[in-house]
Amino acid sequence: MFLLSMLLLFVTACLAGWLLVFPAGRNAAGAAALRLGLDIGRAWQGINAHGAHGARSATHKGRAMAARAARVLRRYPLLTVGCAAFVLLPPLAALLMGGRAALPGVAAPDHAINGQVADLLRGERLAAPLPPPPAAFTTAEVTLVRPQLASANRNWDLLDPDFTQRLLLVFKVMRDQYGYEMVLLEGYRSPERQNRLADAGGHVTNARAFQSWHQFGLAGDCAFLRNGKVVISEKDPWAMRGYQLYGQVAEAAGMTWGGRWKMMDFGHVELRARRR
Repeated sequence: MFLLSMLLLFVTACLAGWLLVFPAGRNAAGAAALRLGLDIGRAWQGINAHGAHGARSATHKGRAMAARAARVLRRYPLLTVGCAAFVLLPPLAALLMGGRAALPGVAAPDHAINGQVADLLRGERLAAPLPPPPAAFTTAEVTLVRPQLASANRNWDLLDPDFTQRLLLVFKVMRDQYGYEMVLLEGYRSPERQNRLADAGGHVTNARAFQSWHQFGLAGDCAFLRNGKVVISEKDPWAMRGYQLYGQVAEAAGMTWGGRWKMMDFGHVELRARRR
């Protein structure tokens, strides 16, 4: 791309220098442009004044102008090449650059790719684990952090299949490599529940119905299991270390981690992809 830009600059500079140094070429180009404009004006007047006869006359004049332009181009080949390059190179450059364009606000990942995640994404299909009993989500410790968690939906079948596999891979890596057993706190979220959570205040969520990836089965809130108990609070050093590892693995699997947001949500991950 750099070489193409330099070539475009070189051709443009040569054309400008040629027109500046050689008055004959400059005069010829100006005269050709003037004659072309006059001929187009007369042809348009002929069409308006004489109807069909004028149209035929304009056709003949157009052919004459084309022949005259061809003679000018044959007489000044350097001008021809310069004009063609000036017209064709910019759209060609734009076409070549188009494949590298990125969506606004979507930056290329700068985190290391987890090798196990990359291998698993290429083939292995994982099954969702059995959820803990409902009582695990209503303990005093859990309710203190997530008071409305008891009514959350934890049905893996309502999630996007691609997102499900990525999240299950994260669970597997967290268990196999780091010894953290993970649990899904909430997956799909109905628009009505989303609005209820938003009504509870900005400390819960600022997203209303259909402003969250939860409504499309492309987001999940997760935490850890320790000795059969759900551990959510990041004030627990063990859990906080787990959240940091969880964020790294989730990003390696191509997902967005809420721990990097201004209003940090350490257990949240989402897949910003197609919407069902």
